[in-house]
Amino acid sequence: MSLSSGSYQVNSNEELPKSYCEPGHTAVFLLNLGAPSSSNVYDVRKYLKQFLSDPRVIDIYPIARWLLLRLIILPFRTPKSAKAYESIWGKNGSPLLINSKSLLYKVSIQLGWTFKVALGMRYGEPSIEQALNSLDLFKCKKLIILPLFPHYASASTGSAVEESMALLSKSTIITEVSICGDFLNHPGYISSLSSKIEQYSKDHHFDYLLMSYHGLPERQVLKSESTNRCNLSSACPKINSDNRYCYRAQCYETSRLLAEELCLPENKWGVSFQSRLGRIPWIKPYTDEELKRLRKIGIKKLAICCPSFVADCLETLEEIGIGAKEQWLEIGGDSLDLIPCLNDDDLWATTVVNIIKNN
Repeated sequence: MSLSSGSYQVNSNEELPKSYCEPGHTAVFLLNLGAPSSSNVYDVRKYLKQFLSDPRVIDIYPIARWLLLRLIILPFRTPKSAKAYESIWGKNGSPLLINSKSLLYKVSIQLGWTFKVALGMRYGEPSIEQALNSLDLFKCKKLIILPLFPHYASASTGSAVEESMALLSKSTIITEVSICGDFLNHPGYISSLSSKIEQYSKDHHFDYLLMSYHGLPERQVLKSESTNRCNLSSACPKINSDNRYCYRAQCYETSRLLAEELCLPENKWGVSFQSRLGRIPWIKPYTDEELKRLRKIGIKKLAICCPSFVADCLETLEEIGIGAKEQWLEIGGDSLDLIPCLNDDDLWATTVVNIIKNN
């Protein structure tokens, strides 16, 4: 699979270039969610088991989580997930891992020899432990951890940071650690998204831009500081001290900033949430329901971007690029274009470098 920029081609299983192994003064750890090592049923089941066993992901009583996972999710969801992964799998492996490695390469080149950069996945490989071990922390004066999640959620950033710190705590010597926070309103992140959308719109005409974010169960959002203020039904207000860590409010903040950057009228863009699982309430509006609403008001040519993902993965390529597109055409839409994630975009790589240097 060729990378989006075509500048560097990687295989998801290949070793990192030797230049990554040069000792540096500052260690940098890029964190993402992960993917199974292959699209076969065995590897997908292994990945789902690790992912969904995380108490921050399925935040219910341990015994209930165990029963749900072993008796319902793994037996019934694994074959469907394996089929979905197969539909997006490249000849060199997982798109998420391929693009993440290419981003790693560009970031490492820009940072130079005084930095040593590694990539780790919360679930799957390269694991967080493997990545931290590769950084040779005894020789580094500082460790910078950058979770590649634009918006904070306990199930993503919280889980990845918790696991990283747990592993670091086992070391005899713990170096200085700096954790980069969410970057939902970082000017470089917004500019990178805007540039990506503008580039795509040159060759693809659309009537409406839908910004689809990964969803969360409502109960997880209500655990944030906005518990007494969020009604979960209307657009969230701008970020302030009360809703700073409300995932839903963060997504709306990114959307408003992106719409402003693109000079989009209010009736030409919207927000939705995808990937819900089970029957419990997840944050709304749901992406699949929003597609139906947009058709009812006459939208025919639709574009969807997924700002909560910095690299294309199952949720973007299969859930939106295949599943949502099929739904849209079935209900009478003319076209649905999935705008690629930032992946290894040059402007995005420079933004990552700037975030690192500011820490």
